[in-house]
Amino acid sequence: MSEILLKLIEVSIWSGIAAVGFGVLFNIPKSTIITVFALGFFAGLIKFTLLNFGVNIILSTLLGILFVGFVGMPIAHKIHHPPVVFCIPPCIPMIPGYFAYETVLAIMNFLMTENDASKKEALINDMVSNGFTMVFILISIAIGISLPLLLLRKNTVKKIEN
Repeated sequence: MSEILLKLIEVSIWSGIAAVGFGVLFNIPKSTIITVFALGFFAGLIKFTLLNFGVNIILSTLLGILFVGFVGMPIAHKIHHPPVVFCIPPCIPMIPGYFAYETVLAIMNFLMTENDASKKEALINDMVSNGFTMVFILISIAIGISLPLLLLRKNTVKKIEN
């Protein structure tokens, strides 16, 4: 049990570090680095804990990103920084690079090297499976980022009296 907990904490720390790395790449203010790390850490903790319990990667990614959005928006309003500073960097490490790589690799093997019909069928299966997983993870990221931004948005334009 403690080995699994240590592994979850390790990957969560790496998620937080990756979030800070992307935040620094996007020139976030220095005062927000700890918050971005914490959001990345907890998003990674949610995602990998759910994956450990057998939840689908698409749903676990969505729930991790929703956490970032619903917690990042109030923090942004309280600290007076744009919500994008807190919501985007923790989400970038959740982009499905592995599934994109496997999809492209299967496409290249299908088109260039393989002549056996049974192996071509397996490559088509890999293309479709990894491709759809990648697309649905990207859709869940888009929903997870935009839904809290739409629901928790504060009106900044005052009503114009006639």
